[in-house]
Amino acid sequence: MKTSDLIVKALENEGVEYIFGLPGEENLDLLESIRKSDQIKMITVRHEQGAGYMAATYGRLTGKAGVCMATLGPGALNLFNPAAYAQLGAMPMLMLTGQKPLKDRKQGNFQIIDVVKMLQPLTKTSKQLTYGENATSTIRELFRKSEEERPGVVHLEIPEDVAKEDVKDFTIFDVISNKIPTVNYDNLSDAKQLILNAKHPLLLIGADANRKRCCNALTKLVNTLKIPFINTQMAKGIIDERNDLYIGTAALSANDIVHKAIDYADLIINVGHDTIEKPPFVMSHNDDTKVIHINFFEAEINEVYFPHLNLIGDIATTVTELTKVLKNDLKTKNEYFLDIKNKIIEENQPYEDDNRFPILPQKLVKLARNIIPEDGIITLDNGIYKLWFSRNYPTHSLNTLLLDNALATMGAGFASAIMTKLLHPSKKVVSINGDGGFMMNSQELETAVRLNLDLVVIILNDSAYGMIEWKQNKEGFKDYGLKYKNPDFIKYAESFGANGYKPNSIEAFKSIFEKVINEKGVHVIDLAIDYSLNEKLLG
Repeated sequence: MKTSDLIVKALENEGVEYIFGLPGEENLDLLESIRKSDQIKMITVRHEQGAGYMAATYGRLTGKAGVCMATLGPGALNLFNPAAYAQLGAMPMLMLTGQKPLKDRKQGNFQIIDVVKMLQPLTKTSKQLTYGENATSTIRELFRKSEEERPGVVHLEIPEDVAKEDVKDFTIFDVISNKIPTVNYDNLSDAKQLILNAKHPLLLIGADANRKRCCNALTKLVNTLKIPFINTQMAKGIIDERNDLYIGTAALSANDIVHKAIDYADLIINVGHDTIEKPPFVMSHNDDTKVIHINFFEAEINEVYFPHLNLIGDIATTVTELTKVLKNDLKTKNEYFLDIKNKIIEENQPYEDDNRFPILPQKLVKLARNIIPEDGIITLDNGIYKLWFSRNYPTHSLNTLLLDNALATMGAGFASAIMTKLLHPSKKVVSINGDGGFMMNSQELETAVRLNLDLVVIILNDSAYGMIEWKQNKEGFKDYGLKYKNPDFIKYAESFGANGYKPNSIEAFKSIFEKVINEKGVHVIDLAIDYSLNEKLLG
């Protein structure tokens, strides 16, 4: 059997459904082997970045490694940003790249760079396949490394002549799941004592708790022990934010209104956060507040995070055990925390009800929550609007507000929406992008239309890099270098076979949004947005 056929068999054995990619000459054998598969569907994209973001989102939503493919050199280099996106965001992903033949270099060093070595700092492991006989064991090991905690990215380079090799003897290896050890019970006892000694304990939930079992365990902990909670941006929806004990989301690392709750707490129970995700608070050696770190792995100590106790092991099991040992003893007083929550609601109210146009981000968030069904999914690109959605969008369930606050790259949000819709065809999916981020990978409109997806894409149009402009203003610099002109997004959408809209009022936008979210096809809304209050409200 040809090595490329064997690789596909190994991928099928891992349960791979999709491979996202832009093939090249050096991986045509692999492409042909994929064509013959009854299980794997090849999704051809318009840029390798789109393939990487789609595969990463597959990993994020399923817990299984998403797979993307590119050719050598220039194609492989285009996967570097998605590699960092997935690695920092703990999204399991396998990248397959081509390479010139190992034994016959008639083209010299044309297009050859050391992709394997270059990707090593961005992945859990990066290697080259040199013998066809090793293909199945290599694939099994790569999936194991990618999917084990903390999940991340693995890479395999497949030279053209190795892909063509005939392999006579091979083994398809069993997929064996690993069980994460449970927490040390001495540490659990120490944690119990710290919590019982605290007067104002506060639960903080981070992205690493984004697992269904963790979601159930944390919800039971909050409802049983009556501990108020906040979350990071990437942890939204792990506990339903309609819960009375939800205080808010930390959109900034300091000086956010939710930091009043953090400052008041004398103990923070930090579940699933580490500093790869933007810190929701900064520890100080002059502060008496204690921090308990609950995660799959120990905390990395640095100047902003140095917890007083580690509870290491399976998060869901740890949280469940903690609930058991505390349920009859813990008495909490939450009046101050709930006052902060009410103040957040009161401060937002005037802006949520403001009907000026261009639209305020707070008004957009409120309309989106009212129009998108409870199980509908928003994917966000990166921009200042991400802070407003994190703060103000009440997220009801796991993975219904998808954003990136680890690499925080622009250009990933729309590709993420395409993957989300492929996985959840019956759910409403809305992609919200700044005009700058959308244009970075807008060519994937053709991919979405070709796949016959039903998507709503909202482009927030201010003709500027708004997040950077906000920072520029904060620093007291002159307005410079951040403005640009946009295309006619209606004509642009229509040229791809999508539908384009440009509302000129709040009512027009609301009417269009309510209509297109229930229609077939790809719908692009060019929405003018007003960020003029950012400096006043965000500092």
